[in-house]
Parts: sequence; structure tokens; C-alpha cells
Amino acid sequence: MGGGSWEHYEKETEKGPWKAFMAIGGLVLAIVVVLMIVGRGLSCAGEGLQVAQEEFGPRALLQKYELFKDMAASLDALKADIRVYEGNVAQMSEDYEGTPRKDWDRTDKEQMSQWRAEVAGVKSQFNAVAAEYNAAMAKFNYAFCNVGDLPQGATEPLPREFKAYITR
Repeated sequence: MGGGSWEHYEKETEKGPWKAFMAIGGLVLAIVVVLMIVGRGLSCAGEGLQVAQEEFGPRALLQKYELFKDMAASLDALKADIRVYEGNVAQMSEDYEGTPRKDWDRTDKEQMSQWRAEVAGVKSQFNAVAAEYNAAMAKFNYAFCNVGDLPQGATEPLPREFKAYITR
């Protein structure tokens, strides 16, 4: 094998350019495949980092915390509304104690029916918000809410869930 001799070159060129072309093509193909695999791996890693930033970055955590605070406040307001309506129903029932409903004033019967319907509607709304709260709190990307540390200024932790759905 005369490495760099003219005779060696002439022998190789007699075989035609296809052997050299195939060798170079195979090498290029192998490099492209390796680069595609590495690029795909880097793309997946980059996407993972982007998702982590979107879900667990300071802005996302603040938005999620505020969402839970808003939902908890809504649930507290709904409970208070239920107490008000139930108090009205109880007061009117007390006012007409011993009187058959057929003998009640027509407007009072209508008002009582309206309050009972409103109580049912507010309870239904409470249950819907509580279900949304519970479902969100159970998600992996909301797990930070279950940690014992409180943000600055907070005095009590958010409940992990609102279990007490209202059924009566």
C-alpha cells in the first residue's frame, strides 16, 4: 500500500468516484443522525425547563397562590350568604310557627319560596367552587400550596381542601 504514491492514486481512481462518494455520504449521514438525536434530546430538555419555569417560577406561584386565596374568599362569602338566607327562612318560619302554610300571607309564601330557591342556588355554587378548589389543590403543579411555609404577610395557611360540600 503505497500511501501517497501516484500509483496508489491511479488505482483508486480507476475504481470510480462511487466508492469515495459512498464513504463520504455514509459519514455525512452518520453525523446528521447523531446531530438529530442530540438535538432532539436538547429540545426535550429545553422544553422541560420551559415548562418548569412556567409552572414553578415566581410569577406562576404567585398567580396560583392568588387564585387559591380568591377561591377561599369566595367560598367564605358563599357560606355567609347561605347563613343569611337560612336565617331569613328560619325567622319567617318562626314568625308563622303553628300556622299552616296555606294560611300564610301570599307574599310571605312567595318570599319563603324565593329564599329557599336562593339557598339552593348558593349551595350549588359553593359546591362547584369547592370542587374546583379541591381539584386544583390535588394537582401536581399546585403541590407548593401544601408546604407548611406561608408567604410573607399570611397568617394562616390555605385549607388543603374544602371537604364539606353542602347537601341540605
